[in-house]
Amino acid sequence: MSRRGTLWVAFVLVHLVVSVLGFVMPNQPMGDVYLVYEPWSQRALAGAGIVGIDDDWVYPQLALVPLVLAHAFAWIAGYTVGWAILVAVIDAVALGVLIGRARSRGRVAAAWFWLAAILLLGPVGLYRLDAVTVALAVMGCVWLRGRPWLAGILLAVATWIKVWPAAMIAAAVIALRRRAALAAAALVVSALTLAAAVAAGGAGHVFGFVGDQTGRGLQVEAPVSMFYLWGTMVGVPGFSVYYSTEILTFQVTGDGIDAVIAAMTPVLALAVGAVAVVAALKARRGAAVRDLLPVAALAIVVVFIALNKVGSPQYLCWLVPPVVLGLVFDRRAWLRPAAFVLVLSALTQLVYPLLYGDVLAALPTGVVVLTVRNVLLVALGVWMVVRLVRVPVRTPASVTT
Repeated sequence: MSRRGTLWVAFVLVHLVVSVLGFVMPNQPMGDVYLVYEPWSQRALAGAGIVGIDDDWVYPQLALVPLVLAHAFAWIAGYTVGWAILVAVIDAVALGVLIGRARSRGRVAAAWFWLAAILLLGPVGLYRLDAVTVALAVMGCVWLRGRPWLAGILLAVATWIKVWPAAMIAAAVIALRRRAALAAAALVVSALTLAAAVAAGGAGHVFGFVGDQTGRGLQVEAPVSMFYLWGTMVGVPGFSVYYSTEILTFQVTGDGIDAVIAAMTPVLALAVGAVAVVAALKARRGAAVRDLLPVAALAIVVVFIALNKVGSPQYLCWLVPPVVLGLVFDRRAWLRPAAFVLVLSALTQLVYPLLYGDVLAALPTGVVVLTVRNVLLVALGVWMVVRLVRVPVRTPASVTT
């Protein structure tokens, strides 16, 4: 069997296995699909109100598009299976774009890495909107240098589904020579999306997702929540895990937590900004795109996850596109970061859904595994920032004006 044929067989097997695991694993790893995605999309199709248009929504406006498209496959075995099929179709398109004729070792290695990440992260990476954005971002990464306008369109669409691909856009605008084409394409997509939302009567809710995110508490899986989770485990008075009926997720509470909640968004913004400044200085001093772009992208994305007060398990799939980009550019230099991300993915599947009951009950096994995962996540962020600082430049440090 050819190299390409083997990849496609592995693709089918991985998606089948992960899709089935969503139904057999504990703690409803595909619960968001039938608990929130299906009702939101049914409501829109029935003309009973459109989330993000008629009221504030936790996601940007284009997130509704894949939710509605999944109904095209719902006749097969219900909406949840329809969602899994939709994700597999989008992933197949992205994989085809990535491997082409499978002649590039870097692209083939990137494809195997992506499939391994899907398998190791498990159903939470497939039964979430993030899966759609990852596939779009992978295609955008492939076309960043050759077709920046097309990459800009794909990354902007992904950003208007979930915000995180904006980190990829920022890194690309900093590092690419043809940044104008990418930025212009992203701006056009954003303008069209905003215009459509306003025309539909959603002017007052266009940026509702920003307020919903900044007003959230500390989700139990986030690195910043570890202090309160350990406090709950050892029985510190006032520390506990509770379920937020507004956000539909588990959060932590404890003494002084309001100040931490208020500080996290500014801290996140400052940290991402600082990484972007370092990347911009490297670009200004002549750093090569192949050296700078993937490192900057992964550094920004990891910081965005590690300092995020939400920290949902599916966020780990955001690490895939920057690593795919790195493997395509320089396979040998990116094997270790790729392996590190795979370890993080496997630990995340242990945390959710397998040990999630222990995490919520603040039992030692769940808390320790989650802590190890979060420590390694922070370590990856530090590693990438150090690697960014060490990116070689072509001009002397004194020539920067």
